[in-house]
Amino acid sequence: MKKYILFDHDGVLVDTESWYYLACERALADIGFTVDRDRYLRDMRLGLGAFDQAVAAGVTEPEISRQRRVRDGYYQGYLRTEAIEIEGVAEVLAELSQHVRMAIVTTSKRADFEIIHEGRQILPFMDFVLVRDDYRQAKPHPEPYLTALRRFGATGPEALVVEDSARGLNAAVAAGIDCAVVHHEFTSSHDFTLATHRIASLAELPGLILEA
Repeated sequence: MKKYILFDHDGVLVDTESWYYLACERALADIGFTVDRDRYLRDMRLGLGAFDQAVAAGVTEPEISRQRRVRDGYYQGYLRTEAIEIEGVAEVLAELSQHVRMAIVTTSKRADFEIIHEGRQILPFMDFVLVRDDYRQAKPHPEPYLTALRRFGATGPEALVVEDSARGLNAAVAAGIDCAVVHHEFTSSHDFTLATHRIASLAELPGLILEA
Protein backbone atom coordinates (compact mmCIF):
# COMPACT_ATOMS: atom_id res chain seq x y z
CA MET A 1 0.00 0.00 0.00
CA LYS A 2 1.18 3.53 -0.74
CA LYS A 3 2.31 5.49 2.31
CA TYR A 4 2.21 9.02 0.90
CA ILE A 5 -0.12 10.95 -1.40
CA LEU A 6 1.06 14.10 -3.14
CA PHE A 7 -1.87 16.16 -4.36
CA ASP A 8 -1.88 18.70 -7.09
CA HIS A 9 -4.18 21.51 -6.02
CA ASP A 10 -6.09 23.48 -8.65
CA GLY A 11 -8.58 21.22 -10.39
CA VAL A 12 -7.95 18.40 -7.91
CA LEU A 13 -8.80 19.77 -4.45
CA VAL A 14 -10.49 23.03 -5.48
CA ASP A 15 -12.23 24.03 -8.71
CA THR A 16 -10.27 27.14 -9.64
CA GLU A 17 -9.13 26.49 -13.22
CA SER A 18 -12.03 28.24 -14.95
CA TRP A 19 -11.75 31.32 -12.72
CA TYR A 20 -8.04 31.66 -13.43
CA TYR A 21 -8.76 31.48 -17.15
CA LEU A 22 -11.48 34.12 -16.87
CA ALA A 23 -9.13 36.41 -14.92
CA CYS A 24 -6.51 36.09 -17.67
CA GLU A 25 -9.08 36.62 -20.41
CA ARG A 26 -10.51 39.68 -18.68
CA ALA A 27 -7.11 41.28 -17.98
CA LEU A 28 -5.99 40.87 -21.59
CA ALA A 29 -9.33 42.07 -22.95
CA ASP A 30 -8.70 45.30 -21.03
CA ILE A 31 -5.87 46.05 -23.51
CA GLY A 32 -7.75 44.79 -26.55
CA PHE A 33 -6.27 41.29 -26.79
CA THR A 34 -8.61 38.31 -27.25
CA VAL A 35 -7.45 35.00 -25.81
CA ASP A 36 -7.93 31.93 -28.01
CA ARG A 37 -9.53 29.50 -25.55
CA ASP A 38 -8.82 26.38 -27.61
CA ARG A 39 -5.16 27.35 -27.86
CA TYR A 40 -5.11 28.07 -24.13
CA LEU A 41 -6.35 24.56 -23.38
CA ARG A 42 -3.76 23.04 -25.72
CA ASP A 43 -0.94 25.19 -24.34
CA MET A 44 -1.73 24.09 -20.77
CA ARG A 45 -0.12 20.75 -21.62
CA LEU A 46 3.20 22.58 -22.13
CA GLY A 47 2.95 24.82 -19.10
CA LEU A 48 2.04 27.84 -21.24
CA GLY A 49 -0.81 30.24 -20.66
CA ALA A 50 -2.83 33.16 -21.96
CA PHE A 51 -0.03 35.66 -21.52
CA ASP A 52 2.25 33.58 -23.75
CA GLN A 53 -0.30 34.12 -26.51
CA ALA A 54 -0.14 37.86 -25.90
CA VAL A 55 3.67 37.88 -26.00
CA ALA A 56 3.64 35.94 -29.28
CA ALA A 57 1.23 38.51 -30.71
CA GLY A 58 3.59 41.37 -29.87
CA VAL A 59 2.16 42.76 -26.65
CA THR A 60 5.01 44.62 -24.96
CA GLU A 61 6.72 43.47 -21.76
CA PRO A 62 5.58 46.53 -19.75
CA GLU A 63 1.97 45.84 -20.78
CA ILE A 64 2.36 42.15 -19.92
CA SER A 65 3.75 42.96 -16.47
CA ARG A 66 0.99 45.46 -15.77
CA GLN A 67 -1.80 43.17 -16.92
CA ARG A 68 -0.43 40.23 -14.94
CA ARG A 69 -0.96 42.34 -11.83
CA VAL A 70 -4.45 43.20 -13.05
CA ARG A 71 -5.07 39.48 -13.65
CA ASP A 72 -3.97 38.68 -10.11
CA GLY A 73 -6.49 41.16 -8.75
CA TYR A 74 -9.33 39.73 -10.81
CA TYR A 75 -8.40 36.17 -9.86
CA GLN A 76 -8.22 36.90 -6.16
CA GLY A 77 -11.58 38.60 -6.41
CA TYR A 78 -13.05 35.45 -7.94
CA LEU A 79 -11.43 33.28 -5.26
CA ARG A 80 -13.12 35.36 -2.56
CA THR A 81 -16.57 35.44 -4.13
CA GLU A 82 -17.15 32.43 -6.39
CA ALA A 83 -17.90 28.80 -5.64
CA ILE A 84 -14.71 26.75 -5.92
CA GLU A 85 -15.55 23.78 -3.72
CA ILE A 86 -15.31 20.25 -5.07
CA GLU A 87 -17.95 18.15 -3.38
CA GLY A 88 -16.72 15.42 -1.06
CA VAL A 89 -13.05 16.45 -0.87
CA ALA A 90 -12.93 16.89 2.91
CA GLU A 91 -14.63 13.54 3.45
CA VAL A 92 -12.17 11.74 1.17
CA LEU A 93 -9.20 13.36 2.89
CA ALA A 94 -10.55 12.40 6.30
CA GLU A 95 -10.79 8.76 5.21
CA LEU A 96 -7.34 8.74 3.60
CA SER A 97 -5.74 10.34 6.65
CA GLN A 98 -6.34 7.11 8.57
CA HIS A 99 -4.00 5.24 6.21
CA VAL A 100 -1.50 7.61 4.55
CA ARG A 101 0.36 10.89 5.00
CA MET A 102 -0.49 13.66 2.55
CA ALA A 103 0.90 16.88 1.10
CA ILE A 104 -0.03 19.43 -1.55
CA VAL A 105 2.37 20.24 -4.41
CA THR A 106 1.02 23.17 -6.39
CA THR A 107 2.01 25.83 -8.88
CA SER A 108 -0.27 28.29 -7.08
CA LYS A 109 1.28 31.44 -5.72
CA ARG A 110 1.33 31.65 -1.94
CA ALA A 111 -0.96 34.71 -1.87
CA ASP A 112 -3.61 32.96 -3.97
CA PHE A 113 -3.25 29.73 -2.01
CA GLU A 114 -3.82 31.49 1.29
CA ILE A 115 -6.99 33.15 0.00
CA ILE A 116 -8.31 29.83 -1.26
CA HIS A 117 -7.87 28.18 2.11
CA GLU A 118 -9.44 30.82 4.29
CA GLY A 119 -12.06 28.84 6.20
CA ARG A 120 -11.64 25.60 4.26
CA GLN A 121 -11.12 22.18 5.84
CA ILE A 122 -8.32 20.82 3.64
CA LEU A 123 -5.00 21.91 5.13
CA PRO A 124 -5.44 20.16 8.51
CA PHE A 125 -5.08 16.84 6.68
CA MET A 126 -1.75 17.81 5.09
CA ASP A 127 1.74 17.35 6.53
CA PHE A 128 2.98 20.27 4.42
CA VAL A 129 2.33 22.35 1.32
CA LEU A 130 4.72 23.30 -1.48
CA VAL A 131 3.62 26.37 -3.45
CA ARG A 132 5.30 27.89 -6.49
CA ASP A 133 7.58 29.98 -4.26
CA ASP A 134 9.06 26.82 -2.69
CA TYR A 135 10.95 25.42 -5.70
CA ARG A 136 12.80 26.75 -8.75
CA GLN A 137 11.49 24.73 -11.69
CA ALA A 138 7.76 24.21 -12.21
CA LYS A 139 5.92 21.17 -13.56
CA PRO A 140 6.48 19.35 -15.93
CA HIS A 141 9.95 19.41 -14.36
CA PRO A 142 10.16 16.77 -11.59
CA GLU A 143 11.63 19.18 -9.01
CA PRO A 144 8.33 19.92 -7.19
CA TYR A 145 7.60 16.24 -6.58
CA LEU A 146 11.21 15.34 -5.83
CA THR A 147 11.21 18.13 -3.24
CA ALA A 148 8.09 16.64 -1.66
CA LEU A 149 9.66 13.18 -1.51
CA ARG A 150 12.67 14.62 0.30
CA ARG A 151 10.43 16.42 2.77
CA PHE A 152 8.73 13.13 3.60
CA GLY A 153 11.96 11.10 3.50
CA ALA A 154 10.14 8.88 1.02
CA THR A 155 11.01 6.99 -2.14
CA GLY A 156 9.07 7.25 -5.39
CA PRO A 157 7.48 3.78 -5.15
CA GLU A 158 6.08 4.64 -1.70
CA ALA A 159 4.09 7.59 -3.04
CA LEU A 160 1.18 8.35 -5.33
CA VAL A 161 0.63 11.66 -7.11
CA VAL A 162 -2.90 12.87 -7.85
CA GLU A 163 -3.06 15.19 -10.84
CA ASP A 164 -5.45 16.55 -13.45
CA SER A 165 -3.07 17.78 -16.18
CA ALA A 166 -0.53 16.34 -18.58
CA ARG A 167 2.25 18.57 -17.29
CA GLY A 168 1.56 17.40 -13.73
CA LEU A 169 1.48 13.78 -14.86
CA ASN A 170 4.78 14.24 -16.68
CA ALA A 171 6.34 15.78 -13.58
CA ALA A 172 5.27 12.78 -11.52
CA VAL A 173 6.55 10.27 -14.07
CA ALA A 174 9.88 12.10 -14.31
CA ALA A 175 10.14 11.94 -10.53
CA GLY A 176 9.54 8.17 -10.58
CA ILE A 177 6.14 8.31 -8.88
CA ASP A 178 2.90 6.57 -9.89
CA CYS A 179 0.15 9.00 -10.82
CA ALA A 180 -3.63 8.88 -10.61
CA VAL A 181 -5.28 11.38 -12.95
CA VAL A 182 -8.67 12.73 -11.87
CA HIS A 183 -11.03 13.98 -14.56
CA HIS A 184 -11.36 17.72 -15.08
CA GLU A 185 -13.18 19.46 -17.93
CA PHE A 186 -10.29 21.85 -18.60
CA THR A 187 -7.77 19.07 -19.16
CA SER A 188 -9.94 16.29 -20.57
CA SER A 189 -8.18 16.45 -23.97
CA HIS A 190 -4.68 15.93 -22.50
CA ASP A 191 -2.63 12.80 -23.16
CA PHE A 192 -2.79 10.68 -20.01
CA THR A 193 -1.41 7.43 -21.41
CA LEU A 194 1.38 7.41 -18.80
CA ALA A 195 -1.06 7.56 -15.89
CA THR A 196 -1.13 4.59 -13.52
CA HIS A 197 -4.83 5.20 -12.81
CA ARG A 198 -7.66 7.26 -14.30
CA ILE A 199 -10.45 8.24 -11.91
CA ALA A 200 -13.66 10.21 -12.37
CA SER A 201 -13.49 11.83 -8.93
CA LEU A 202 -11.51 11.76 -5.69
CA ALA A 203 -14.19 9.50 -4.22
CA GLU A 204 -12.44 6.61 -6.01
CA LEU A 205 -9.08 7.31 -4.39
CA PRO A 206 -9.52 5.49 -1.04
CA GLY A 207 -10.37 2.31 -2.93
CA LEU A 208 -7.17 2.59 -4.98
CA ILE A 209 -5.04 3.12 -1.89
CA LEU A 210 -6.56 0.31 0.15
CA GLU A 211 -6.46 -2.18 -2.73
CA ALA A 212 -2.82 -1.43 -3.65
